[in-house]
Amino acid sequence: MNFYIIIPAHNEQDSIGLTLESLVNQTLIPKKVVVVDDHSSDETSAIVQQYASKYTWISLIKNTSSDQHLPGSKIIKAFNKGYEQLDDNYDVICKFDADLIFPHNYLERLVHHFTTNPKLGMASGFCYIEQNGHWVLENLTRKDHIRGALKAYRKKCFIEIGKLKPSMGWDTVDELLAKFHGWEILTDSELQVKHLKPTGISYNKASKYLQGEAMFKMRYGFLITLISALKLAYKKKSLSLFKDYMSGFFKAKKEGQEYLVTKKQGQFIRATRWKGMLQKFS
Repeated sequence: MNFYIIIPAHNEQDSIGLTLESLVNQTLIPKKVVVVDDHSSDETSAIVQQYASKYTWISLIKNTSSDQHLPGSKIIKAFNKGYEQLDDNYDVICKFDADLIFPHNYLERLVHHFTTNPKLGMASGFCYIEQNGHWVLENLTRKDHIRGALKAYRKKCFIEIGKLKPSMGWDTVDELLAKFHGWEILTDSELQVKHLKPTGISYNKASKYLQGEAMFKMRYGFLITLISALKLAYKKKSLSLFKDYMSGFFKAKKEGQEYLVTKKQGQFIRATRWKGMLQKFS
């Protein structure tokens, strides 16, 4: 299978070399790796260029954007910049972060999953972070959810879901739309990926309402948003985040922000969310 990998990177000089080194040492070498240097002010580009000069399948694209870190929109716009430069001769397209170290058999293992299950639309391993000298699971979400840091999509699935949405919540809506189109999703607990910078470490105050806005855009409705916001705030051990999430939801509703999904897709998403919630209490 042909793997195309796009890595958006903003000021990742301390980690991008480690990420590329782990891809260079894969038992299955990707066909193409495109690093999109998204307005970095450090040595990110220079490090990537060193790898690009040694490996013809690695390339660098420079992108100009805002220095402000807004989760979702900025990183997916950079991803799309890289995607525009690629042909369509891929079987699997990946969006990887620039602060990951992959086990040497990561891509080979994904091939196994995709080839043995023709209905598999998305697959990944798990992110681990270092705590007190040990690598532990970065336990922020359900174990059947693929983290935005390491997405891998079968080509047909990627096209059917409309590719990636430049908005907070893109890494949830992609899975929900994949299920809407009949695709399955898999997370492999044996694939432990080292995540060098914990999620949210560079988020700023301007982004605090975006989670609630995303819930509105995915047509969650008030009640599912309320439950989801409570759960997420509890998981992050910050009750003030609940207020931010709900404020973001009402802000998006008042402004009439554009939805990410159709009415029919929204109905499916709400039904899926309710089913998942009810199963936990059954």
